[in-house]
Amino acid sequence: MSAISVFAGLPKPEMIKPLDAEAIVETTLQDFKERSAAYGVDYDVERTAYDPAVIQHEVSAGRETGVRAEINDAAASNLLAFATGADLDHVAAFYDVERLDGETDDALRERTALEIKARSPGGSQYWYEAAARRVDVRIRSAKAYREPFWPIVHIAILSRDNGGIPDQAMLDAVDQEVQQQTVRLMNDTVIVEPAVSQTVDIKGRFWILPTASSVVGDTLEPVLRAAWDKETGIGFDLELSWIESKLHVPGIKKIIIDAPATSIVATDNAAIAIGTIKLDYMGRDY
Repeated sequence: MSAISVFAGLPKPEMIKPLDAEAIVETTLQDFKERSAAYGVDYDVERTAYDPAVIQHEVSAGRETGVRAEINDAAASNLLAFATGADLDHVAAFYDVERLDGETDDALRERTALEIKARSPGGSQYWYEAAARRVDVRIRSAKAYREPFWPIVHIAILSRDNGGIPDQAMLDAVDQEVQQQTVRLMNDTVIVEPAVSQTVDIKGRFWILPTASSVVGDTLEPVLRAAWDKETGIGFDLELSWIESKLHVPGIKKIIIDAPATSIVATDNAAIAIGTIKLDYMGRDY
């Protein structure tokens, strides 16, 4: 499970307060009326756009809302789930994690969460996965698993490039990192390998709505590949229903997947790569 999915299951932090400028106006106007009455001034504020008191309180409420928003942003910048940019760099640095050249905020956030989990006793699954992830910014995911009954640890690497297949330089760099005495436990034999076990070609047909642009079909392949790169990883099955759901962009009436014929199941320690995508336009339909 990625760090991002873990954060998605958490409730909104209580330190980040909701913003409601209208509620602030109502509160300050009521306070204004009460204070005026205390000084013997019977000023009944009219809620019109031309009332000077209303205008002033709306201006003040806008400024106060801005200040509260800045306070919310400052609070969020201290949380791994919300910090971005330089703020995220400082949060990560607290856990001895440095941003790799070209690493995105989401990737750094996920890797920092992994490094935190890896602080458990050396040799855990997270321990080896964190070591692998800090080697190369191109590494999308790493999965460590142990052979039954033997101290042989495999680390499967999934790349962000080349359909998920890591190049030899990436594998060598990970191997060099995990074989260090500061990483590998004395009784472990560690094997670094590509995670991708098979490449699957996708073939299908699509119909568009009568009012849809004729070029909507041109977006289908990049949309599907982008979704695969963002949402999937090691152990993710290639479900036919998942493919159809991603291809049902606005303007698409119907999708039929001809290949693969059935869903492709991945083992927990392997990944599937998408090969060629061929989608034939069948016309317009109601």
